[in-house]
Amino acid sequence: MKRSRGRVVQVESLEELDGRLAAGASTLRGWRVRGVDLTERHDALARVSVAGATFLGCRFAAGDADRIQAAGALVLEVPPDLPIEPRAALYAPEELYDTPRYADSADALAYAWSQRPGGRGAALARALHDHTVDLALESWVAGRSLVGVMGGHRLDRGHPAYLDTALLGATLGAHLTVATGGGPGAMEAANLGAWMAQRPGDLPEAVSMLAAVPTFRPSIDAWVRTALAVRERFPGGADSLGIPTWHYGHEPPNPFATAIAKYFRNSTREAILLQVCDAGIVFLPGHGGTVQEIFQDACENYYADESSIAPMVLVGASYWTEELPAWPLLQRLARGTAMEQHVHLVDSVKEAATLVISGT
Repeated sequence: MKRSRGRVVQVESLEELDGRLAAGASTLRGWRVRGVDLTERHDALARVSVAGATFLGCRFAAGDADRIQAAGALVLEVPPDLPIEPRAALYAPEELYDTPRYADSADALAYAWSQRPGGRGAALARALHDHTVDLALESWVAGRSLVGVMGGHRLDRGHPAYLDTALLGATLGAHLTVATGGGPGAMEAANLGAWMAQRPGDLPEAVSMLAAVPTFRPSIDAWVRTALAVRERFPGGADSLGIPTWHYGHEPPNPFATAIAKYFRNSTREAILLQVCDAGIVFLPGHGGTVQEIFQDACENYYADESSIAPMVLVGASYWTEELPAWPLLQRLARGTAMEQHVHLVDSVKEAATLVISGT
């Protein structure tokens, strides 16, 4: 049972609730009970004072929610058709891909639900879910040093850059915890590399298996099956993080990220993704999303304390100076500031990995 100080007691499981009640709690004033199924606790709730308590996204026996509110508690309900609930831990790939057919999976159902018109209850449900993902992510990253790999979702598994990105993920993953946006393309390749960090020599075979289904279009089912086949062929992969969003419902989460912090709100997801990468970020060629991430990260570094600035490494000199010339603006922004020595432009993923690892 968690130790609590002050007036607020956070309760996130039925076991914790039972433990506190068994320890003699007679009033729930100041308690915040979140995402707990209380349908079998009618008698226990009737024996205590609930005035001043808050129940967020909990389930109750018939009539209990009204009775508890009348007794002075705040009850914030979530829609009954919500396909996913507030969480105590990050998602595992098996939770999101929990059915043989993707269209029936928790991931697909959550996206479909998020696209339907909703009122205050739906908005609360999304906010509550994302808040619990925040808390779970905070616990997961504790004690880890994370490096981000950002890049486009359009990179096919059979493209030479896919293997290069996977090798980058493997090199970084041998020293740090790799974090990506959690989707397909370059993101999947980096998470794959991290999964294979202890056996990088097998990466060409793994990528060759994946290349049989180069993209998630037209079949997410086939795309996921090949990834799961690679995981089965090369079990026991290293931990890595994916932070995707249902805002981009057309981008399925890749199964090589062992922990998935999936958000409804994309703005929250983008900010958190950059925030957790304390060891720096490698930016591979990409488009709108990657460019946004470059300058959002640049803003964070520009205003950061000098001791908190994390390296930014852009890979592809011609790409970032000619095709999408983000580098000249980034270089000019950094000039004369504490971040100037922390922004880099290189031509290979090997150079990028060396820069990041040497800075940790």
